[in-house]
Amino acid sequence: MNRYRVNQIMTGVLNGVTFLVVLFIASFILYLLASGMTAVNWHFLTTSSEVGLGIRDQLFNSLYLLLLTQLISLPIALGAAMALTLYADSRSKLASFAQGLIQILSSLPSIIVGLFGFLILVLKFNLGFSIISGALALTFFNLPILTQSIAVSLQGVPDEVMQSGLALGISKWHTITKVILPEAMPGIWSGIVISAGRVFGEAATLIYTAGQSAPTLDYTNWNPFNPASPLNIFRPAETLAVHIWKVNTESLGQDAATVSRGTIVILILVVLLFNLVARYFSTTMRKKVGR
Repeated sequence: MNRYRVNQIMTGVLNGVTFLVVLFIASFILYLLASGMTAVNWHFLTTSSEVGLGIRDQLFNSLYLLLLTQLISLPIALGAAMALTLYADSRSKLASFAQGLIQILSSLPSIIVGLFGFLILVLKFNLGFSIISGALALTFFNLPILTQSIAVSLQGVPDEVMQSGLALGISKWHTITKVILPEAMPGIWSGIVISAGRVFGEAATLIYTAGQSAPTLDYTNWNPFNPASPLNIFRPAETLAVHIWKVNTESLGQDAATVSRGTIVILILVVLLFNLVARYFSTTMRKKVGR
């Protein structure tokens, strides 16, 4: 058999495998959406689980935890990626050791991160089951993913860009902030949004840190120290993913299946939205920088 025939066969096989994977994923998502879409309505999104079996508070808790996690993670991940990619010598043992630690941390099961957060944050530092405990635990979960994605984006910028800036007498820091970061921004934004989608759907870590209860919140109370305030970071906060787990394990009456399916639909739609936003930002920014 000549090489051209082999190439045609392998191309067909790979296209077929790709089609099957896409078909499986699309069928799975469409099945979940179809089975739970009937449960989703305005009342479901705007009422408390304590009153009308809604997910208002869980949805807010998920978004609030995500925001806090990204605010903590992003500066650390950006600094670490810049240090390892642009400053550290690739042959340095310290840089290799740090990269190894990041890879190990990224491979840890989320349940381990949750138990670590429970022992250290909830018990040792006496933060209790709270939003801040969940956000800090999710930071450990999010850091390696975000650091690696930012590092890949920085590595995608040609070395000639840095060398050109230095040759013109521009400082290394000025070259990084004014030239390299803007050039790498499409990939960085994609990494941020995609990591946000993964954090948003996390459950195991939050069961042991943010808790499994969702006290009714007063959305007119903006005092961050009031227990009923949505901004209070020291209150327990059940998220959408934890709510799905709790509803299915505790079998909360005949409406449990309906609530679970409706919550799954919202979780899937938000994660899909994150991915669409990531693609939009990446495409738009690549056009702006001419890539």
